[in-house]
Amino acid sequence: MKKLMIGNEAVARGIYEAGVKVVSSYPGTPSTEITEFAAKYDEMHCEWAPNEKVAMETAFGASLAGVRSACAMKHVGLNVAADPLFTLSYTGVNAGLLICVADDPGMHSSQNEQDSRHYAIASKVPMLEPSDSTESYEFAKAAFELSEQFDTPVILRMCTRIAHSQSIVTIGERENRDRQTYVKNGAKNIMMPANAKHRHPVVEERTNALTVFAETSAFNRTEMGGTDIGIITSGTCYQYVKEVFGDSVSILKLGLVNPLPVDLIRNFASQVKRLVVIEELDGIIETHCKNLGLVCEGKDLFTPLGEYSQKSIAKVFGLADKECFDTQTAIPVRPPVMCAGCPHRGLFYTLAKNKVTVMGDIGCYTLGAQKPLDALDAVLCMGASVSGLHGFNKALGNDSMKTCAVIGDSTFMHSGITGLVNIAYNNSNSLVIILDNSITGMTGHQQNPTTGYNIKGDPAAKIDLESLCRAVGIQRVRVVDPYDLTACDNAIKEELEKNEPSVIISRRPCVLLKSVKAKPPVKIDTDKCRSCKKCMKIGCPAISMVNGKAHIDATLCVGCGVCEQLCAFGAIE
Repeated sequence: MKKLMIGNEAVARGIYEAGVKVVSSYPGTPSTEITEFAAKYDEMHCEWAPNEKVAMETAFGASLAGVRSACAMKHVGLNVAADPLFTLSYTGVNAGLLICVADDPGMHSSQNEQDSRHYAIASKVPMLEPSDSTESYEFAKAAFELSEQFDTPVILRMCTRIAHSQSIVTIGERENRDRQTYVKNGAKNIMMPANAKHRHPVVEERTNALTVFAETSAFNRTEMGGTDIGIITSGTCYQYVKEVFGDSVSILKLGLVNPLPVDLIRNFASQVKRLVVIEELDGIIETHCKNLGLVCEGKDLFTPLGEYSQKSIAKVFGLADKECFDTQTAIPVRPPVMCAGCPHRGLFYTLAKNKVTVMGDIGCYTLGAQKPLDALDAVLCMGASVSGLHGFNKALGNDSMKTCAVIGDSTFMHSGITGLVNIAYNNSNSLVIILDNSITGMTGHQQNPTTGYNIKGDPAAKIDLESLCRAVGIQRVRVVDPYDLTACDNAIKEELEKNEPSVIISRRPCVLLKSVKAKPPVKIDTDKCRSCKKCMKIGCPAISMVNGKAHIDATLCVGCGVCEQLCAFGAIE
């Protein structure tokens, strides 16, 4: 049966047909939909884990028990899972194990654009990179055979364009597989130094065997055309190259991007007059070619920054007049903003008004950095707000400033807890504000351990944030409604004055949740409006100035009442 699928759905289908039993992930754009689509198949146990490290370790446990397993994450999530990844390379697998990672060239939804191929090279784990939805499906399915053949986890590298673009996929049936027998084998699975020393040579031998495999693997293919130019490429760039050149150049398309073949590349290079490597982000294939002694062009022509496009590639080859789709055409900027009625807005307004130095974190609330709120001072990575606050305050000592950390409920469960333990244990006078909006917001409303529901929406254990904070040693824990500006103001001022660690839980569900019913929109009495623009200071997209007066867009307003509390003239009602 043929079906139109985005790349992430195609990966999920491939995982399903491969007979996978366990999928564990942490949501992160652009990888999120892999697990969401996988969860639609009841034959697999799918779950949201607290973080990517836990997800990969869960997949390892399932593989060890004898069933095929998978985990999914975005590129920065692989940083979190790097600890188990490197040792998992040593232990190998019992049943096949697939690690799906989605890179984000251009940083559409990420704090950096690191190249995950470096992790495959450093951990000595094979990596596949598809160039459309069909290959996403086929590579995901074939990865388990590769994993079991070479006794290794396999990384499937997606990227934003492949993850979210659509193409036709011919799908098949699920493979019903018996569970592999688990046999206790400490020498293989207990990675204490004495055992690990004997596993490292196995990894090196496996890499050599995979390199030989890469020479004739169906994952790599040569498409001979004109021989004046030969292009080595992979992933999204293959699609761009085909649109620009068609069959007028020769192409070596690499689907197995680690380890890279040797003889295949040399033979291809010998058949063309000019060798060019086209790859987004870092020059990994180019470096490999040059290490083989080949003369090639790559990053001297193409930037290591951001995404490429058909037009940018055409321009490098002097084909600027060629008609092709351009993803980089200038269009009006639409900066991201917090939604009208977002529960984080009132809290951020209060922090900015009180001139508090705020350590931010990853999530919807990162948008508090945008003007006019301009409420954040730093954002590093998941959980860093809490740990960073502790270090900031310890550095200042007696010269302490008004400082706090803000972190979402899901992010707190991901990696904020250990930072709070550090604050309590090492006794820093630090205020942590947990923005509890009852969901994982920015990645599309996934459940998390604080919501009381699992990935399928079934009731699940619910973490009590207040009890958890007290259990790790925080004595001062209080809850506020971020729609109540006076309560927020009092709570922040009082906790900043205390000479001990404290936590404020700002609790109000995300306004986009189906269970949240909006109130009637507020209105502006133009006769009372003095055009002071104080209501504009909260940056609500429902508020604008029309003919010199404040105006409320009734189609956006959810009646939260925050702006009403700001108006000194009673013009908002």
